Amino acid sequence: MNQSRPAIHPIEAPPIPDPTPPGVAANNNNNQNLPWMKDVQGMPGTPGGLALRVLQFMFAVAALCVMVTTNDFTSVTAFCYLVAVVILQSFWSLSLAFVDVYALLVGRCLRNPRVVFLFTIGDGITSTLTFAAACASAGITVLIGNDIGNCAQNHCTKFETATAMTFLSWFAVSPSFLLNFWSLASR
Repeated sequence: MNQSRPAIHPIEAPPIPDPTPPGVAANNNNNQNLPWMKDVQGMPGTPGGLALRVLQFMFAVAALCVMVTTNDFTSVTAFCYLVAVVILQSFWSLSLAFVDVYALLVGRCLRNPRVVFLFTIGDGITSTLTFAAACASAGITVLIGNDIGNCAQNHCTKFETATAMTFLSWFAVSPSFLLNFWSLASR
């Protein structure tokens, strides 16, 4: 009986790619053999990351401007909390936007574990605070508008607009946090 016998044909292994990203000089420490993660748009130091930071800043400033134009926002604690949080969010987003602009202009990658850890913690804190402020303000606007029916004396439209802008700012900061956390966890 003729049986087929397996033949072993050696296959040449592909060359190992250089783990150093283009434009970065290789160093001679132990990290030289570690593979680099690709730049995902939205991570720090990418044009997508800069766009997210600018959106976060714009929505936070819009919420702040709309809320401050009302004269009675200080009478409700949730609205005062919203103003404080969007001020914090706007400073955080603006400072990281400057870091992203610098990284893009100089051509640096922001994959240092300490830097990514700092960005992750900051984004996590501001994301949580922004979401809490938006939810608290949404609850108060629903209370004023629907339950009490006192929109004639209050600025319900402005309160709702500021709350919506705060939610949009949270929607813009959440991808930044998730991408930074993913980058930190995949190390």
